[in-house]
Amino acid sequence: MSKYIAKRLLLMLPTMLGISFVCFLIIQLVPGGPVEEMISKAQSAANMKGGSHTLTQEQIEQIKAYFGFDKPLMERYFIWLWKVLHLDFGNSFAYGESAWKVISSKFPISLFFGVSSFFISYLVCIPLGLAKAVKNGSKFDSITSAFIFSGYVVPGYALGILLIVFLAGGSFLDLFPLGGIVSDNFDELPFFGKIFDLAHHLFLPFLCYILAEFAFLTLLMKNSVLEELGKDYMRTALAKGLSFKEALFKHALRNALLPLATRMSEIFTLMFAGALLIEKVFDIDGMGLLYYNAMVHRDYNVVLGIIVLSCFMAMLGRLFSDLLYGFIDPRIKLG
Repeated sequence: MSKYIAKRLLLMLPTMLGISFVCFLIIQLVPGGPVEEMISKAQSAANMKGGSHTLTQEQIEQIKAYFGFDKPLMERYFIWLWKVLHLDFGNSFAYGESAWKVISSKFPISLFFGVSSFFISYLVCIPLGLAKAVKNGSKFDSITSAFIFSGYVVPGYALGILLIVFLAGGSFLDLFPLGGIVSDNFDELPFFGKIFDLAHHLFLPFLCYILAEFAFLTLLMKNSVLEELGKDYMRTALAKGLSFKEALFKHALRNALLPLATRMSEIFTLMFAGALLIEKVFDIDGMGLLYYNAMVHRDYNVVLGIIVLSCFMAMLGRLFSDLLYGFIDPRIKLG
């Protein structure tokens, strides 16, 4: 097992190099970067002071040198890569501070939404999908399917708008705040008051986060269990005298969990994920909004930092998923 993990970790190195180079190349070649933006601002400021004015070539070269664009592309890449290896993602052009500091400031809220919604979805969807498979075609299955499909077809941001209208001071009830993470007087509240205030603000966006994942996982679990129940080994187990409950939990359930183990790899990427539209609806300054603003303003260091961290966590997630495969089904040999 240790050899397998070491081999997979070593294989991550060339993969990360390839991903980082391609992303760096694409982002650097996209027009409208910080150099062009700075030149445009400088020319606009000069024109406002009086008359038409064009920056000299020397001034343009100084701006390029300030952002490091006076060097060849490959040299810029290796300089950036060397800094990344030392956990330095450079400075954010838009925020004027360390790119890592900008990313880490948005990280906690995305970590909370991503990881908590992930675990709650699994804790509810596995038993619910199992119950739907066992009672397939029953009234319980039909009623729960109606709710699940309704949730699946409604986008999270659309549900957010509806929840705000009906429950957050819109045209009906005023039970929750319109947006944000905490109240203005959060620092003055006692400890348990802070917990309640935080939960009060995050409840509605949390529902929107888990909506699509909840529906998908429930249906995946149900279909996986139904597939296992129809296989020959289940009929053999029942013919040998095992009760249906024993055959289900001793044999079918373990195999049915394998497709869900694949989705478990997403727990790592969810730490750096964000939902832009949900964050816009509820006025949450998270990773989704940060990534969007960084792309709009060509904030290269922030964009590259998020991409590198997300790719690294995605590869760790795939490794974690493969290890889960071996844990769930001992017949799978890793090596």
